[in-house]
Amino acid sequence: MKLVFAGTPEVAVPALDALIASDRHEVAAVVTRPDAPAGRGRRLVASPVAERAEEAGIEVLKPVRPRDEEFLARLREIAPDCCPVVAYGALLPKVALDVPARGWVNLHFSLLPAWRGAAPVQHSLMAGDEVTGASTFLIEEGLDSGPVYGVLTEEIRPTDTSGDLLTRLAFAGAGLLAATMDGIEDNSLHAVPQPHEGVTLAPKITVEDAQVQWSDPALRVDRVVRGCTPAPGAWTLFRGERLKLVQAAPVLDRTDLAPGELSAAKNNVYVGTGSHAVELLWVQPQGKKPMRAADWARGVRIAHGELLGL
Repeated sequence: MKLVFAGTPEVAVPALDALIASDRHEVAAVVTRPDAPAGRGRRLVASPVAERAEEAGIEVLKPVRPRDEEFLARLREIAPDCCPVVAYGALLPKVALDVPARGWVNLHFSLLPAWRGAAPVQHSLMAGDEVTGASTFLIEEGLDSGPVYGVLTEEIRPTDTSGDLLTRLAFAGAGLLAATMDGIEDNSLHAVPQPHEGVTLAPKITVEDAQVQWSDPALRVDRVVRGCTPAPGAWTLFRGERLKLVQAAPVLDRTDLAPGELSAAKNNVYVGTGSHAVELLWVQPQGKKPMRAADWARGVRIAHGELLGL
C-alpha cells in the first residue's frame, strides 16, 4: 500500500522505521506537528519523526491544523491507501479521515478499551496494572473508540517507569503496526468493535497530577513517581521549593515516620507516607541536575522532624 505516516515524538520513530523497512509498502509522506521551541534558546526544532523522515528522503507535511485546506489538498494529491498513526498529537477531522481508502490506523499503547486518551502508559502504571500492551485500531471521530485490528501484551515490571514501559511498547508496537498494514493490504485482517465494558480514560498528566501526596500509601507514592517519570516528573515541596522525585522505593519494614516526615542516615533518605516509609534514591532540586538523595540530604542538612510537602 501507499502510506502516509502520522506521528511526532521519539516514541513514534520505531514504527516509522518498521514501515520504511517493509518491502510491501511505500511511505510516501509523513505528517507531524509543526516545529516547536526547545532548549534554553527556545529555537524552533523539528520533531523526531520529521528528522527521521528527512534523513530517509521522505516528504514531510507540518500542518498547523489537520483541517487546513493546503494540507488536505496535498493529502488528496498523494492519495494514500492507508495512514498509520503513532502519537501524532492532534485530532483528525472527518474531512481528513475520509481521504485514504482504508482509513487511518492508530497504534495506541494500551489494551483497548482500557486507557483511552493521551497518557495510557502513565495511567496504567499509576493504577497499579500488572499487564498492559498495545492495540492497532481504525480511527473514528470518537476518542480511541474505533474497531481493533490487533493487540499485544506486555508485563509491567515492579521498577518500570513510564519511560521504560513506553520504550518497550514502542518497539514491540512497531512490529504490530507493520503486521496490521500487511493484514489490511491482503484482506486477512478485519477490525473488531471494542466492547462497551471496561472503558477507562487516560487524559494527559498535568503537573498538578504529579504532586506526591504523602498521606497516600507507599505503594501509591511509588506508582506516582514511576508513572510520572520522565515526564512531567513527580514532585513535592521542600522548604518552599519544588523537589523532583526521580526514583524511590517502598520500605515495607519501616512505619515509624509520619506522612512527609524525613529521616536521613549516611547513605539513605526515608520519607513517611500513609502506610510504611519510602526511600528516596534520586532527586532533582529546583534548578539543578538529578543527584543521589543521600548527597542532596547531606547538602541541605535535614533537621529532625522536617517534612516534605508543606
